[in-house]
Amino acid sequence: MITAYCYEHRQVNAISLNVNEPLPETAIWLDIYQPIEAERLWLSSFSSDVVPDKEDRNEIEASSRFYQNRDGLHVNSLFSQKSGQSLSSVNIYFNLRERLLITMRDDDERLIDSSLSQLQESSTLQVTPLQLFIKLFKAKVDHLADLIEEIYSTLENVGHEIFEKEHIDEVFRLITNREDTNGKIRLNLLDTQRALNYILRDNEIKLTDDETKDINNMLSDIASLIPHTQFIFEKINFLMDAAMGFTGLQQNKISKIFSVTAIVFLPPTLIASTYGMNFENIPEVHWHYGYPWSIALMFASAAATFWFFKIKRWL
Repeated sequence: MITAYCYEHRQVNAISLNVNEPLPETAIWLDIYQPIEAERLWLSSFSSDVVPDKEDRNEIEASSRFYQNRDGLHVNSLFSQKSGQSLSSVNIYFNLRERLLITMRDDDERLIDSSLSQLQESSTLQVTPLQLFIKLFKAKVDHLADLIEEIYSTLENVGHEIFEKEHIDEVFRLITNREDTNGKIRLNLLDTQRALNYILRDNEIKLTDDETKDINNMLSDIASLIPHTQFIFEKINFLMDAAMGFTGLQQNKISKIFSVTAIVFLPPTLIASTYGMNFENIPEVHWHYGYPWSIALMFASAAATFWFFKIKRWL
C-alpha cells in the first residue's frame, strides 16, 4: 500500500496511490506498507538504483544498513513494537532525499503511524524530510527509554514475589519475558546509535545547527541508556538465580520431610518385622499384653527418633 503525504498550504494531507499514478510534486513523505513487487518496481522508476527487497533490507552488516548513493541516504533501522507483554523488532527502510522521505515497512509500527497522524493534524510553516526523519528517531529513543523504565518497575515487584510460592511460575515467566524485552531494547539502541553516527559523519547531508544538536542529544541519551540495559541484564540474572535458589530450597525441604519421615518409621518397621516372624520361641507370642506392648514400643521408638532429630536441630 502506497501513501503519499503532501505539504500544501501549511497542511499535510495523505493521498493513496497505485502503481499507475505518478508521485505528487508536493509529497514530502512516501510511506509504503507491505510492499509488493509491483510497488517496489514503481519506486524504482524514479530511483537511480535498484530498490532493496525484503531480504536486502534485513541484512545486518553496516554496509547494507547505512549507505549513500545518488538517491540520498539509505538507512535500515529497528523499531520496537509492543504487543501485550511481548516486544518485537520491526525493521524499517528509510531513504532520505533532499525533498522526500521514503519509508518501507512490512509490519505495523505505532511510532510511524502516530507520527503520520500528528503530521496531518498539525499545521506548520515549514517541514522538511530531514526534520521528519530526526523526529521519528527522537520518538524512537524516547519510547525505548519508557520501556526501560517499565522494566525497572516490573523487576521491583518481581523481587518481592520471588518468595511467594504460589507465584513462582509466574515469576519465572515474567523474568524470562523481561530478559527478552531488554535484549531487544539494547539491540534497538545500538542500531540507532550506529545510524545516527553515520548521519553525523556523512558530509553530503547538510545539517543545520539545531538538527546537529538534536542528533547529538539523541546520541547522548542513547549512551546513557545502554548502561541501564546492562544493569537490567545483571539484575535479571540475580533475580533468576534467587528464584532458582528459592525453588531449590523448597524442594530440599520437601525431600527432607520425606527423608525424616522414612527414618522415623524405620524403628517401628523393624519392631513390626521382628514380631511378625513365624518362630515359636518368640517370648511375647503367648503373652496377654504382647500386642499392646509391640504397639507401644513402635510409638516409643518413633518418638525417640523424632526427639533425637530435634535435639540435633536437624528439623
